[in-house]
Amino acid sequence: MRIAIVTDSTSDLQTRAAEMGVEVVPLYVNFKGKIHKDWVEITPSDIFEGVKAGAGMPSTSQPSPVDFKAAYERALQHADHVLSIHISSKLSGTVQSAQLASQEFPGKVTVFDTLAASMGIGMMVERAKEMLDQGADLLQVLVELERIRSDHIVRFTLATLDYLKKNGRIGGAQALLGSLLGIKPILTLKEGRVEAAGRARGEKKALAEMVEALKTWSAGRQKIRIYYLYNAEEGDVAAFKAAVQAAGLPLEERVTSSIGGVISTHTGPGVYGFYAYSL
Repeated sequence: MRIAIVTDSTSDLQTRAAEMGVEVVPLYVNFKGKIHKDWVEITPSDIFEGVKAGAGMPSTSQPSPVDFKAAYERALQHADHVLSIHISSKLSGTVQSAQLASQEFPGKVTVFDTLAASMGIGMMVERAKEMLDQGADLLQVLVELERIRSDHIVRFTLATLDYLKKNGRIGGAQALLGSLLGIKPILTLKEGRVEAAGRARGEKKALAEMVEALKTWSAGRQKIRIYYLYNAEEGDVAAFKAAVQAAGLPLEERVTSSIGGVISTHTGPGVYGFYAYSL
């Protein structure tokens, strides 16, 4: 059985999807009275510069079932089945749209809710593609995706909680609101929702705390794949990567990806962090 993979633009795989043979269905950023396709028609800097200049806060919307139906039709021209891998259903209605569209193709589309975002989706798409290329069947791939979904680590920090708050995605990170100036929030995702993982006084301590969290999680693991994500200055993510590399963990660095407009609409600027899972 030939299996095609479809994902959405919040996987932040846009620059690599074509070479992987993966179809990306875009979400939308609603900004300055217009609707823009994520990654295609708007960048994070367009958003942050616009907000700085006084534009209202952006919002986002999921692809429609019609968008997914078209993607599935294209995929099924060269495959027998579609594995559709998407952003956490606790953060977006994308999974719901995909499920509605899948009903038009009985038995031919499997929708997988990653309970993740950005490189968390990206790493699962990449792993699914790798396994399919090695001859795994759909059930084997789904078992592995469920394993990764339940056993991985994510940490990220950002410059402000304002965007998360205004877009209603703040979840358990609400506890960090109103904290002292100079405190950097450290966030994670738990069961698909944003949660507080800690707070640190200043950039260096935030970086050190994230490295420490990775070290603790890595204990006893033989082979770890790490995926870096950012919309901050490249220098911030470079310093973080250097600190991770200096920790001497059994890491395989897979991808360093900037995050797109939809994820940036919810996080705001100054984001860097990582997702990792073990083999």
